[in-house]
Amino acid sequence: MSPVDTARSTAAAVRAGERSARSVVEAHLGAIGERDGELHAFNLVTADAALAHADEIDAQVAAGHDPGPLAGVPIAVKDNLCTAGVPTTCSSKILDGWRPPYDATVVQRLRAAGAVSVGKTNLDEFAMGSSTENSAFGPTRNPHDTSRVPGGSSGGSAAAVAAGFAPLALGSDTGGSIRQPAAFCGIVGAKPTYGAVSRYGLVAFASSLDQIGPFATDVADAALLLEVISGHDPLDSTSIPKPPLSLSSTLQQGVEGLRVGVVKELLDAEGIHPDVASRTRAALEALEGAGAKIEEVSVPAVIYGLSAYYLIAPAEASSNLARYDGVRYGLRVDAPTTGEMYDRTRTAGFGAEVERRIMLGTYALSAGYYDAYYGKAQKVRTLIIRDFEAAYERCDVLLSPTAPTTAFELGAKADPLAMYLNDVCTIPSNLAGHPAISVPFGSGDDGLPVGVQIMAPAMGEATMFRVAAALEGARA
Repeated sequence: MSPVDTARSTAAAVRAGERSARSVVEAHLGAIGERDGELHAFNLVTADAALAHADEIDAQVAAGHDPGPLAGVPIAVKDNLCTAGVPTTCSSKILDGWRPPYDATVVQRLRAAGAVSVGKTNLDEFAMGSSTENSAFGPTRNPHDTSRVPGGSSGGSAAAVAAGFAPLALGSDTGGSIRQPAAFCGIVGAKPTYGAVSRYGLVAFASSLDQIGPFATDVADAALLLEVISGHDPLDSTSIPKPPLSLSSTLQQGVEGLRVGVVKELLDAEGIHPDVASRTRAALEALEGAGAKIEEVSVPAVIYGLSAYYLIAPAEASSNLARYDGVRYGLRVDAPTTGEMYDRTRTAGFGAEVERRIMLGTYALSAGYYDAYYGKAQKVRTLIIRDFEAAYERCDVLLSPTAPTTAFELGAKADPLAMYLNDVCTIPSNLAGHPAISVPFGSGDDGLPVGVQIMAPAMGEATMFRVAAALEGARA
């Protein structure tokens, strides 16, 4: 079989007994073996466990049982999602040797649906970055051009899907870490509504922003994966008490009469390259041709999104990462006193970007500065939410570029501020808690993929995916 078959066709063939799950997994492990040495999408390939699980699925099929909607489908899992007994590193030295005693809720749901994990993917350390260059284990490279980054922080998951290593992958998105890599790698990536997917077992970066979501080669596969992992989880106190999302059945309803707004502040944002803006306008024209009503809308407060995010996220990170102290798990560098042990462990265990964000966040939360920085950033967040609400009174969905540029070269954005500007279009949805999806729509002047972002109000995934499917059809 071909490693580029959709998850839907693969699962259907396995459930019908037309293909064995083992043969499917072997094909994808073969693809990983051939090329991952060049790309470094994975921190760990779990070949033996994947084949054993595939054999279990084949036995279920032979016994007349249905293994689930993702039967035998290989999936790559970002290495900040807990996997029982399997190393979970967050691409950081400080978690060296840690094997979680439990699975993340999404990992449990994948297994229950018949999906087969083939490994843990590389990321920017603790998901802090936009290029996957901040990993303690070295960068991941873009399958379209290995001199370029795959985006970040979920670059390993995006590269794995784009390279055909797995039809599906999971990532996490705190400020664009699913959508921006999806755009750079020419695949589909979605961030669901905050609370629609359980965060239990996701190693926390910024708890009020983090969300888990799907990568796939097409919109329908992404919808199926999101259906599988969504739904209420009592283990996550922020989980929305609603059943799993229903998306697949409405994908072909089209966009006739839907109101699509293009966000003026994002299309005209600093650093948006002309070829990216051109592809975004072409996407608007395609939707208009399919029957949607297009208008320009203003969401004024989004211009402050970047500033607010880079106070709120580091502040939450400084609190969340305080648990890595060399005492309970992970790396420990011994020293004569407890204080020195903390210092030596964290100095050896954390990379430069993680240290930078911890320091930023600690400063923003410190006495005398809390109101001026963190408090003010939270007020800006409220303004962004209100401005989005006003825009959604006029429009069903909003549209913008996903990233300002196509994939840039490794090492091209060594300046932290230049790197942070990559997130200008994606951060607002995280601050608002709203869903957003990146859909590939053509190429830039350099021949590399361009992603277009579709945003929707909270729990508006069904409409968002309908628009994404229409855009995908127009591209084809």
